[in-house]
Amino acid sequence: MLEVIGIGFPRTGTMSLKHALEQLSLGPCYHMIEVFRRPQDVPFWRKAIQADGEGVAWEEIFADFRSTTDCPAGYFWKQLLAEFPQSHYVLTVRDPDEWYESFLATVYDAMTHPERAPDDDHLSVQVMARELILDRMFDGRFLDRDFAISQYHSHIASVQAAIPAEHLLTFDVASGWGPLCEFLQLPVPGQPFPRSNTRDEFRERITSASGNNAATS
Repeated sequence: MLEVIGIGFPRTGTMSLKHALEQLSLGPCYHMIEVFRRPQDVPFWRKAIQADGEGVAWEEIFADFRSTTDCPAGYFWKQLLAEFPQSHYVLTVRDPDEWYESFLATVYDAMTHPERAPDDDHLSVQVMARELILDRMFDGRFLDRDFAISQYHSHIASVQAAIPAEHLLTFDVASGWGPLCEFLQLPVPGQPFPRSNTRDEFRERITSASGNNAATS
């Protein structure tokens, strides 16, 4: 069973949260990067998209994982809440203008350049991610900045209205270990809170993907 479910939008610190949960022994943690490592998962997610998350065997895809964060799972947070009502939910957030600029320069840029995909497996994940994130999450209107930011705010409001306070942490990863460990009732690790997937790291990974095999998001 999933113990922790991260449901913040991409580029809100989801990769840092993944690494933090794994350091807290709540991993492996499923993240979009795992889909690039497991392209065999793409048919599952395409089926979930087509079915709007209904009738999906969530236990199947998460059989080897104790937690998840980022898309594709985060998009289906309502269905996951119904399936795992006792799990801990972490809503990662950041300044909305900073979030938009980061998303535009990384995720959006990556998903709108299929010619950069190094192989068919990578391309299949990229196509699935674009359908889920750009077409569904943002109705194909991400370049409309005001609309995209309104979707960001709407997501936060919907999550906070739906999930009981005792099961939800609204979390800025810049706050470090304290709020997360208090919420999960775990001791604070001795090592610094992970800071990963900066814009430069994201771009470096995408660049290397053109000649190797990498991941986005």
